[in-house]
Amino acid sequence: MARPFLKWAGGKAKLAPAVVAAAPPSFSRYIEPFVGAGAVFFAFSEVRPTRAILNDANQELIESFIVLRDSRAELVSALGRLSTRYLAADDESRRAMYYELRATEPASQVHRAARFLFLNKTCYNGLFRVNMRGGFNVPHGRYKQPRILDEALLESASKALQRAELRFEDFATTCSTAAPGDLVYLDPPYHPLSATANFTGYTRADFGRADQLRLRDAFEDLTRRGVAAMLSNSDHEFVRGLYSGLGYRINTVSMSRAINSKAAARQPIPELLINNFERVGAPPEREF
Repeated sequence: MARPFLKWAGGKAKLAPAVVAAAPPSFSRYIEPFVGAGAVFFAFSEVRPTRAILNDANQELIESFIVLRDSRAELVSALGRLSTRYLAADDESRRAMYYELRATEPASQVHRAARFLFLNKTCYNGLFRVNMRGGFNVPHGRYKQPRILDEALLESASKALQRAELRFEDFATTCSTAAPGDLVYLDPPYHPLSATANFTGYTRADFGRADQLRLRDAFEDLTRRGVAAMLSNSDHEFVRGLYSGLGYRINTVSMSRAINSKAAARQPIPELLINNFERVGAPPEREF
């Protein structure tokens, strides 16, 4: 079964079944402008295999997807060497290896992808965060037996990605290529519920209020052009205000935070799942 091969803050593994169940019964292409770890794409690939366009603002992420799709054997080989070396080392040697690799910039695409996956599996809490210069800056995670190489998981994900076109561009550009008959799912960096909850460090660029407004405009443009679209975001009055009164269905779902250093902060909180199906005449498979 194809599923995400990366840990990802804000990943949609738990929400994916609800998105799949609420989607229209058929569509010609699946388009995801903020793919992240791809949980929703992989969920769709299991029940409704179809052509897909997957995009993200994180260039290293998209490059890793491309390498896994096109050069899986080479990636497995490179990642296997890193895994063997790391797991055989003592704690101090593991730490040194992690920071040594974190500081490198491999020349080849395959080795950059292997580095990306290795850091994702061995960094603190599986986070991806960069500094203002674009450098990965998450500390070492110190897991006893991290699953650095999972060949079966990589194989199933690679097979699913054979049907996907992978892009690294602005989300609005990806949305502009959608046509009636497609399904677009938008999962942006969530609008923070509080000042201390503001984590959007997936790339050097922040995703602030102006971007949320651009996203709403892209959603409206999709609707005007007759393209079925779904969108998830935090249940915040600012987000509700952007999409209320426009004929969209705004559903509330309860989701827990999978990546948080404090167990108490992983309690379920409400999130929004918004769709334009009534406006574009694309009824969902079932009512949410």
